[in-house]
This record gives sequence, C-alpha cells and structure tokens, in this order.
Amino acid sequence: MLNLLMTPRTVRTVRGILGTVADAVRSVVAPATLVEQTETSTAVTTVEAPDPAGVLTADELPPVEQIETAAREYERAADQARRADRGKRAAKKVLDKLPAGIYGGWKVFRTPSSRQTPDLAAITETYKRLGLGPVPMKPCAPSLKVERVEFVPAANELAALAA
Repeated sequence: MLNLLMTPRTVRTVRGILGTVADAVRSVVAPATLVEQTETSTAVTTVEAPDPAGVLTADELPPVEQIETAAREYERAADQARRADRGKRAAKKVLDKLPAGIYGGWKVFRTPSSRQTPDLAAITETYKRLGLGPVPMKPCAPSLKVERVEFVPAANELAALAA
C-alpha cells in the first residue's frame, strides 16, 4: 500500500536505503558473505545485442529532441507497465485460488484458451528417441531498453554553442 503513495523514484530510493542497511547488518553478522556477494554482483555486465535490420541511417535520423521525447515516453510507459503487471500478478494470486462464482459485484470464471504452445518435453523425447540430437532453438528478439545518461556535448557542438 505504501508503494502506491510513493513515486517510483522514491520507492527506488527507499529500496536502496533498505539494501544499504541490510548490507551493514550483514557486514557485522557475516562479513564474508557480503564480500562474496559484492564480487559476484560487480561481475554482471550489460550485454548489448546488435541493431536489427532496417534501422535508420545517420542522415535519416529524426531530431535529437524527438528521440529524447520518445525515450522519455518509452521509459515512463515501461515503468507504468511494470507497476501494472506487479499489481495484476498480486491480484491474480488471490483470484486463481477461488472457485468459479460471484463474489460481491464480480463474477470469477475461467475460459479455455485458444492459444497453443509446443510441448517441449514431448519434442525433446521425440528427438532423443529418433537420435536427432538437440532440439533446434532460435534466439528471441532483443529487448529494447532506454536509460538516462549524462549528456556530454561533442567538441564541434561546444564550438557551435560558444559562437
């Protein structure tokens, strides 16, 4: 409930403070675990996928202001989607346990899905039985990410600003 009253930035700050407090307690109780955790957490690096086919060339790029607006809107919408998804999952935990019926002004029921997904266990078993080797897999599309960075103007932009 407290998270609903706070901005996402404040929630992240509170989580950061709680993490710092937890690290301080761990440093007193079991200092070796803190060092091991820090070593593994600093080893994580962001891997960037190559650009997909069909991206704009340098002379086709829209103005930087339009790109900044799009990135800001994407980050805001992605944050809202994450918060909505967390709320949906929390509500679904309760609703999934209920039998079908009417509860107050809400009818809870289930419908069969028309979507299908491959049965990977059966496919793997078939491949093993026929001696076809591992099941062929293809990578998923890369996820689009945006993050705020400090803007450092290039030397030619500084000269243009000074003129």
